[in-house]
Amino acid sequence: MTKIVVDGTEVDVPADYTLLQACEAAGAEIPRFCFHERLSIAGNCRMCLVELKGAPKPVASCAWGVRDCRPGPNGEPPTVVTKSPMVKKAREGVMEFLLINHPLDCPVCDQGGECDLQDQAMAYGVDTTRFHENKRAVHDKYIGPLVKTSMSRCIHCTRCIRFVSEVAGVPDLGATGRGEDMEITTYLEHAMSSELQANVADLCPVGALTHKPQAYNTRPWELTKTASIDVMDAVGSNIRVDARGREVMRVLPRVNEAINEEWISDKTRQHVDGLRLQRLDRPFLRENGRLRPATWPEAFGAIAARLKGADPKRVGAIAGDLAAVEEMFALKLLIESLGSANIDCRQDGTALHPAHGRASYLFNPAIAGIEQADAILIVGANPRLEAAILNARIRKRWRVALPPIGLIGEPVDLTYPYLHLGAGPDTLGELAAGRHSFLDVLKGAARPLVIVGAGALNRPDGATLLSAIAGLATTIGAVAEGWNGLGILHGAASRVGALDIGFVPGEGGLDALAMAKPGALDVLFNLGADEIQIGAGAFVVYQGTHGDRGAHRADVILPGAAYTEKSGTYVNLEGRPQTTNRAVFPPGDAREDWAILRALSDGLGKRLPFDSLATLRKVLYAAQPHLARLEQVEPADGAAALSTLAGLGGSPSSDRFGMSVRDFFLTNPIARASRVMAECSALATAGPVLVAAE
Repeated sequence: MTKIVVDGTEVDVPADYTLLQACEAAGAEIPRFCFHERLSIAGNCRMCLVELKGAPKPVASCAWGVRDCRPGPNGEPPTVVTKSPMVKKAREGVMEFLLINHPLDCPVCDQGGECDLQDQAMAYGVDTTRFHENKRAVHDKYIGPLVKTSMSRCIHCTRCIRFVSEVAGVPDLGATGRGEDMEITTYLEHAMSSELQANVADLCPVGALTHKPQAYNTRPWELTKTASIDVMDAVGSNIRVDARGREVMRVLPRVNEAINEEWISDKTRQHVDGLRLQRLDRPFLRENGRLRPATWPEAFGAIAARLKGADPKRVGAIAGDLAAVEEMFALKLLIESLGSANIDCRQDGTALHPAHGRASYLFNPAIAGIEQADAILIVGANPRLEAAILNARIRKRWRVALPPIGLIGEPVDLTYPYLHLGAGPDTLGELAAGRHSFLDVLKGAARPLVIVGAGALNRPDGATLLSAIAGLATTIGAVAEGWNGLGILHGAASRVGALDIGFVPGEGGLDALAMAKPGALDVLFNLGADEIQIGAGAFVVYQGTHGDRGAHRADVILPGAAYTEKSGTYVNLEGRPQTTNRAVFPPGDAREDWAILRALSDGLGKRLPFDSLATLRKVLYAAQPHLARLEQVEPADGAAALSTLAGLGGSPSSDRFGMSVRDFFLTNPIARASRVMAECSALATAGPVLVAAE
């Protein structure tokens, strides 16, 4: 630690701190535009100037290290002043310089109310200018459907350039020209191709980059802010849902260092129009091959009539990827009360099962733990499409420490270099048998990490492959004191929570793929499972939010609430329970899913033991106490799970690993209902689209 005096306050800070960090540690506020804690230092806006005693002129605090400060003549600690007349004059001059070419269109600027330039001009600027020349005008650039450009506002802070090249790993943006002629552009003016691209609009301090789908729709002071959790993937990114009236207007990230830092994926951010399109807002009954609107009593009556006298062994339930723990638990209790063991949450046919131990289906090292891994093996996964935020963590680790990374599966662009070891189980066998040099790399690592994706688990031989991977993890010492390097990469937000509560077939029960076969069941409850094709023969009760595949196959539709319209628990891939909060109310006659199931149980004469969400959670927490410990990851016995998995045995097929996600933007009913996601999908499928310059 190094002593430094900031505005008369002596503080101890690490020697590798910058002056800006040291000043903030002492409680001083330092304005900045180009500096960002998660990006490299550029030092080009000069707004963070401070007075360093002994220096002939103000210094840029973001680019000056504490270790570079010289002590006083008698050995006194370095002294920094942030509020002296010199600093005030310097900041006023910088602000005046930044505003020379700025269009000053605050009344119509979509960034108004959330603009760093606006705020800092009020705090550190002056009310007059000495410049009266014509302002610079820059043509706006096309950089895709998610980010709108107003480049005459740009102050060349280069945050966007540094983000796409350092964090996103897809360097679409760059600068051309010098001085006043400098422009931020994609050069050939094509759409950006990163799954994290919209974060540049959050980073932009002046409104040169804004969110195109929300442009000129709202002002920030009109919106009601609600803390929530993302369900577009299994990462569990912390988000803020901004709503106006009964409509969700936008989604923004919340800072959570353990999960998403302060980034979110483009699908998380811009699926919001899908929350109001193609919605199911009333019950429906199928009569004479056509769906007609119905009342709740009619819908419940039709279900009760079909279940009356039905064989319990021919009744089942499948839970979808967006279901919260509460409604899955309620559905499990209802199906069990009917005497059936046919329940499953694994509509993709994955081999994971809670009987193998909780560590067998968690991302055990945790998302933040990726930054400790010193060798990484990815098996049957494409983290860039399956969990974009997690992939950014892997890239972050690669930028810091350059760990060796190997991939077994389909070769793809992961935004960081890796060694492609092979495409299927044969390569996995060679690695386990020691016939590949990468095994020595994994064995020599203190904290090896094995990431297993759905491409290796949702096959008929998924259990055999999981056993082989567990054996390999044992060989390389992936589980040791203080480290569990076996990480299962889920794509569904509901999956870990469902496995935690045991939403899998009971003794003699059918799994999801078996239940979906023609004629397998008489009655099937479908809780938002839209990624599975249900065969003919079964009477299907679909409970969901959108008119997707499940609704098309349904005989009865019960309209549910989306994740922004209810309070629900989701367990992310690490095993961390988190809750969403209601930001708006469901449309029309739609209701929260647990309440629908509670009302249905009355109609079936199988009344569930709760009348409120609080009571339901009390029953849930009694059965699964760890779900009550929100934001905490319950430790799992990794060694026992590895031993159990390794004992499964079997011989895998030689088929190559596939990819569970081909289209990043259309992975669930909400995203498929979104026009913005459809446009992004079309661009991603077609490749870069070039726009001719004007």
